Amino acid sequence: MPIARMYEEYSEAMYQFIYFLVGDEELAKGLTQETFVEAWKNHASFRRDASEKTWLTKIARNLVYDHFKRKKVLKFIPFLQEHEQIEVTYVPEKWLQAKDEHYRLYEALGKLPHHYREAIVLRKIEGFSIKESAEILGWNEAKVRNSLERGVKKLSELLGGDADA
Repeated sequence: MPIARMYEEYSEAMYQFIYFLVGDEELAKGLTQETFVEAWKNHASFRRDASEKTWLTKIARNLVYDHFKRKKVLKFIPFLQEHEQIEVTYVPEKWLQAKDEHYRLYEALGKLPHHYREAIVLRKIEGFSIKESAEILGWNEAKVRNSLERGVKKLSELLGGDADA
């Protein structure tokens, strides 16, 4: 398993996943690097009963939790910081509207309990299957479905009925 190839293929996805959980660019970069260091150190434990991306995401999730446990904080920082820019070109009024919509979404996600947030990020943002999400989270598939359903319902309430399951 060439870690260099895995890094090339999955580093951006791991960074984005970690960033959604921690909300800090530098911390996300550091934890992304640490994810691949851990993968390299533990490559012998990879049984290939999951995809490489699923395995790496599970490592990344564990590192994020370890980070917050060390800080005695199991609370996620809101996802979108004011200084961030959306990397899509819009005419000014559409850009402002899109930025406001993204901000509202990330702010609402930040208000959800972490287990709802994780289910939504893995399934709806990262696109993992129910089975892959269950493996990453260490849950059964029913818990993933229930957390996703309840999380989307709560997110919809927070957004005033705007979210879709």
